[in-house]
Amino acid sequence: MMYTLVKNATVIDGNGGQPLVNAAVLMKGERIEAVGTLDQIKQPDADVDVIDARGGFVLPGMIDCHVHMMIEWARAGLEKRLATPFSLRFYQAADYLKRTLHSGITSVRDAGFTDVGVKEAVEQRLISGPRMQISVIPLTTTGGHGDAWMRSGIDMTDVSYPTMPSGICDGPDQVRKKVREVLRAGADIIKVHATGGVTSPTDHPEFTQFSREELEIMVQEAAFRRGVKVMAHAQGAEGIKNAVRAGIHSIEHGIYLDDEAIELMCENKTFLVPTLLAPIGVLEAAEKSGTMPEHAIEKTREVIEIHRESIAKAHRAGVKIAMGTDAGVIPHGTNLRELSLMCQIGMTPMESIVATTKTAAECLGWDDRLGTIEIGKLADLIIAKTDPIADIQSLEHPDNIVMVMKGGRIEKDLLTAKGSQSLHLV
Repeated sequence: MMYTLVKNATVIDGNGGQPLVNAAVLMKGERIEAVGTLDQIKQPDADVDVIDARGGFVLPGMIDCHVHMMIEWARAGLEKRLATPFSLRFYQAADYLKRTLHSGITSVRDAGFTDVGVKEAVEQRLISGPRMQISVIPLTTTGGHGDAWMRSGIDMTDVSYPTMPSGICDGPDQVRKKVREVLRAGADIIKVHATGGVTSPTDHPEFTQFSREELEIMVQEAAFRRGVKVMAHAQGAEGIKNAVRAGIHSIEHGIYLDDEAIELMCENKTFLVPTLLAPIGVLEAAEKSGTMPEHAIEKTREVIEIHRESIAKAHRAGVKIAMGTDAGVIPHGTNLRELSLMCQIGMTPMESIVATTKTAAECLGWDDRLGTIEIGKLADLIIAKTDPIADIQSLEHPDNIVMVMKGGRIEKDLLTAKGSQSLHLV
């Protein structure tokens, strides 16, 4: 099995401690074999592919806990949606996936609308992309967030097909059956819209969707499948509290968090995935491409500052924050803009990195194999040519991510074309 050594680096391992300078990481195949200074690493009795990081910064592969890999709002104007052939979105997804991976995101949790075949195409290396957990389709109520029926009578809700069932369900019996249908379609996690949202045409973020009983049924049915979790789009305070009390694993967005909701999240160790970038993405899409409907723009302007204040309050209270962006609302490949936004609400650069690595891996249930640079874990690494602790915003620029490695396999390389060599360490 091939060894790879990254040397001449500063290692930020994802645990939140002090960076390790003049460090190296030794990998054997897809796993991390050793981390430390070069003289601390036991020399393997084999040829080693040596990568000189040239003083760069090695971090765990970044994780985005909330993406939509088969949509991008910049391309989703009404006219384009009506004219786009069904199959084209699969080819567009290949581009989105590659851009995401090359930005430094090596794992994602898809929050809706990605087909199981796209995930399998990545796993089979037919296309390049991050590791994926998929929810297939979000569950929603009639007239709720995700029901795109317009008051003109035109229904813009995406057409269902065998591996993408409709997500609309009302009442306990329909909810139970719908969870089973989504799991049958290949979902790794169940996504529910527990409240209204910004982009939906006939509701509001504070509107509560689904009863606590219905949410509990989702949690129970998902758990029957070897502990599958439920993630909840939840923006209004009452919907958030219903979701937490029902045992839902993570709250997405969390716009109108009140003190009781925050206390419940701390007590239940519920993850919060803020997606601070999402409302910015709505306004940018409206300005640049004109693809956002007026109702979405109006609601976004109403909630954007409230959202920031809520996440800041949750952070101060000790809620577990895992990074997520709502990519798809923002252009894919710009995910790491979220880190500087987390810093703006009070997190330190190191805390934002931990939220995007270790805590995000915990949120996905993959912390036994990902999220930190430790012996035995998968060799998902990125090399940044800039110091993210000194300048967290530098990670936003994909050109500053000079190498991306997933499972020991180099997926992006702006570094070693002139600096890599194979040799036997002595």
